[in-house]
Amino acid sequence: MVNSGTATASNFPIRLTLLRDQESANLPFIPSSFAPLRLCARQSIYPGTFHNGCLTANPFILVKSFLAQRRKGEKFFRIKKSPFIWQNGISVIAISLTGLCLAATPLHAADAWWNRAWTQRQPLTLDTGAGAAALSESTGPTTVLVRLSDANFHFASARDNGGDLRMIAADGKTVLPYQLESYDNVLNQAFVWVKLPELKAGAKETLYLYYGNSDPAMPPAPPATDAYDADTILVYHFSGRGSAPADATTNGNNASSAGQTADSSLIDSGLKLAGTSPLNIANTASLEWKAGQPLTLTAWIKPTALQANAVIVSRSEGQAAFRLLLDQGIPTLETSAAGNPLRSQPAAPVAAGAWTHLAVVADGKTLQLIVNGLPYASLDASLPALTSPLSLGGPAATGANNFIGELDEFTISRVARTAAWIKFAALSQGTGEAAQRAVSLGQLDGEVAKGQSKFMEHLSLFKDIAGNMMFDGWIAVGVCGVMILIGWTVAIRKFIYLNSIDKGTRLFLKQWKALSTDLTALDPDDHAAVGTLDGNGDATEQALLGKSPLFHIYQIGSEEIRHRLDKDHNRVNGLSGRSIQAIRASLDAGLVHESHRLSDGLIYLTISIAGGPYVGLLGTVVGVMITFAIIARSGEVNVNSIAPGIASALLATVVGLVVAIPALFIYSYLNGRIKNSLALMQVFIDEFVAKMAEFYRPAQEPDASTEKSH
Repeated sequence: MVNSGTATASNFPIRLTLLRDQESANLPFIPSSFAPLRLCARQSIYPGTFHNGCLTANPFILVKSFLAQRRKGEKFFRIKKSPFIWQNGISVIAISLTGLCLAATPLHAADAWWNRAWTQRQPLTLDTGAGAAALSESTGPTTVLVRLSDANFHFASARDNGGDLRMIAADGKTVLPYQLESYDNVLNQAFVWVKLPELKAGAKETLYLYYGNSDPAMPPAPPATDAYDADTILVYHFSGRGSAPADATTNGNNASSAGQTADSSLIDSGLKLAGTSPLNIANTASLEWKAGQPLTLTAWIKPTALQANAVIVSRSEGQAAFRLLLDQGIPTLETSAAGNPLRSQPAAPVAAGAWTHLAVVADGKTLQLIVNGLPYASLDASLPALTSPLSLGGPAATGANNFIGELDEFTISRVARTAAWIKFAALSQGTGEAAQRAVSLGQLDGEVAKGQSKFMEHLSLFKDIAGNMMFDGWIAVGVCGVMILIGWTVAIRKFIYLNSIDKGTRLFLKQWKALSTDLTALDPDDHAAVGTLDGNGDATEQALLGKSPLFHIYQIGSEEIRHRLDKDHNRVNGLSGRSIQAIRASLDAGLVHESHRLSDGLIYLTISIAGGPYVGLLGTVVGVMITFAIIARSGEVNVNSIAPGIASALLATVVGLVVAIPALFIYSYLNGRIKNSLALMQVFIDEFVAKMAEFYRPAQEPDASTEKSH
């Protein structure tokens, strides 16, 4: 609640709440920030003023006295002869101290969350002060443009069509009417027109943009046509492609014919005038001009080249006429009534290829021409009576030309708008730094998800891009998906296989270390001993041992030794040099077989590495080709028509790289482990041959130890 009195340096509002006994029983004894202090007044004398549930007091004295009395063991303390008793069993006053500070912080209604069904909120600041719009008077009712982009707005948190956007006034309660000129959650840009009762001069006003409501039963927004006041009789956004420009107000003053759309205009799309034929608007009751009536006409223009007397807006009927021209870059007003033509004096020209805001204000006595929000020229004349169709971009009368260039945001009002209204429109609707200072969207605040995952936001973009992918792109993605499935299946099986042979190899090397000191300790004729190295060990160890490639090579060597010793029934001749070479050849053959077993399936990973990017690139090239073919057939060249197709085509390349990059890393890792295993097998073969030559010497070859003793 807000105190009716004025807070001073020593006294400021403290929120009071009446609590029942059970609600106050568990409150902490000593108050801290945001913790209630339970007190019971013995008298109705307070160290301050109490009004409408708000006590204006000095909390420093209150808390200091309370702590002092508690240290003395007393159950009450006095402030200026006002005793407060600590009691239970009665209703108490809870003084909520929201932190001890030297200045009071007033409570604003806008600080409260407007509606819990909306999860996101951003402050929208409108600045008319000297550092921004620098308005010297209030605007009156106005409609303000708010530009949304991925730099200031979280599109992933709003609905795909922006239907959950809500504009809330500074009071935190009033829902402001708004109109979406366009909302694109793929390109992450939107243009929102918000109606305001007025903008005061030299002030900052903060509105709130709410979004993030996924409830299907969400209450509807105000009608889009309510975004303009009753005095606005025509607004063209030129956002409809291939159709006649539609009036954004309730008056339905739509154009008579379709114009050529200019994409990526000043505010989304605009009207492209090629100088061939003007855009005509039929007369209606709301568009009828009476002699001397007030009127405001505004438009953004971008001339392609400077022409002589290029007609921007014209309306004529008999001897009465009104024309807004651009004569060699000089904005010019022409009007005539009863055959008395008038023309405004020339001033500084505008540049070709640049956007310029033009406004014409008729107040019944003068016609004033305003350029980029500043007075430019005027005529001592009033608006003539006209009921003829109104034309944009022509028609060219004698000595005039049809306008060539772009036109955007054309509006007509039946009142004379204030200079502040026109200045703020010209300033805020532009794209410069001044526009960003005048209308700025702040960071997410309050209960909003400030730590929203950027990763999830990017995933939502991929979802939107995939939605625009063509059939050929999905074929490339499908092939890449098959590569991923096969490659990862091979990789997982290979991981399991290499881990099992590593365990078996460690067990074999442990037993081989004891056996290698005397290779003849195991009788080659004893198959059980050869098959288990020692004839012992449980079934688990023997199964693990059987997976080791070293054990397989050892078995090959033992079998070759047994085969050659069987020819020597007494086993006294040993192994000759040729026999050892033959056994080594058999061991090398076993090494090759084990190498093939280790490398089995890696070819699928190499196919993924080499083929994935090319398959994705093929999908991209075909997708881009089809996109340009569609654009050529439709005749519309604009970012909005190109970007979705190109983005979805590039997604195929991304998928191809997703196939190849992990496969490359996995292949490198597996290949390294396989090389280590092969190197270990080669070392084992060398050691086995050396031990075999040592322990199975030919009979005629003397023992090295015996030869040394002689």
